[in-house]
Amino acid sequence: MQPRLISSRFLALTGTVVLWASAFPAIRVGVDGLGVQALSFLRIVIAAVALLLVAPFAKVRLPRSRDLPMVALCGATGITAYQLLLNWGEVNVAAGTASLLIAIVPAFSVLLGSLFLKERVSRNIVLGSVVAIAGAAIVSLAKGTGGFTVSALIVLAAAVVQGVYHVATKPLLRHYTGLEVATYAMVAGTVFALPLAPATWHATLHAPAGALASALYLGLLPSALGFVIWAYAVARLPLAASTAALYLVPPVALVISFVWLGEVPHFVELVGGAVGVAGVITINRRTPVQRHRGERAGAPGRPAVDQPVTTRGENTRRGPHRIAEPVAGPGPIKE
Repeated sequence: MQPRLISSRFLALTGTVVLWASAFPAIRVGVDGLGVQALSFLRIVIAAVALLLVAPFAKVRLPRSRDLPMVALCGATGITAYQLLLNWGEVNVAAGTASLLIAIVPAFSVLLGSLFLKERVSRNIVLGSVVAIAGAAIVSLAKGTGGFTVSALIVLAAAVVQGVYHVATKPLLRHYTGLEVATYAMVAGTVFALPLAPATWHATLHAPAGALASALYLGLLPSALGFVIWAYAVARLPLAASTAALYLVPPVALVISFVWLGEVPHFVELVGGAVGVAGVITINRRTPVQRHRGERAGAPGRPAVDQPVTTRGENTRRGPHRIAEPVAGPGPIKE
């Protein structure tokens, strides 16, 4: 029997890359018509409502009270702070350039993980982190962005808080699925974003239709749908394969930004972006010893980290054989 050339998991992965890449030019359109505060609030609220509507059908459980502080941290950093910082940065930073800067999120994730989760730091992680940050510096210093700007630093700050989100979700993913964690974080992020509601109301009354459509698109597709299909793909593919696909987000964002906004990236920006992606690839490289250990611990020819993790203990009382879906990359809800 001839195997299918295109499977649902790869379609889901492709859809995730396109949706998250398209978020950067959509933010640019939304910020111009709504402003930073209103676009941030609308996107978060729309995504939260969409995920809450899906929750009963996906059998999303309520979080345990002991996990609420970590849920709050996820919402404050990966949702509210990330949206505000990225939208603020894109006021003066081109959409394609912002995608190149955000691409180094994994470098911050592994560095923060080594500090707070005591994860082992290998030579590849150190080297890759240095290379990725150097790539971000090249993009920030590119003459195409007007030299070294505060806006570029703001986008880098968005990458840092997204790294905090990835680290904070790791303990939660031992007990909940990726969709559950995203729903908790989005709802928490909505709570933290409530002070933006008055400004959002006034901005919405005078916003052009294109900006409102952009906010609706960002909330429903890159944020809500993007995470759902990302979780679907990650649960069915090796983690290395799904993470590698995220390296395509910056180049796809550059293409979409060119077609949609007419943005033409400068050569130095492209060089810096390539350096940053090379650093992230280096971080995720596995040495021969690591591969050998992974194959012994997991299935033959497949690292143990790619295996689904079945939660145990009190989680099994709520539902047998619950699977914690691994989450990686820039984020759900990432752009």
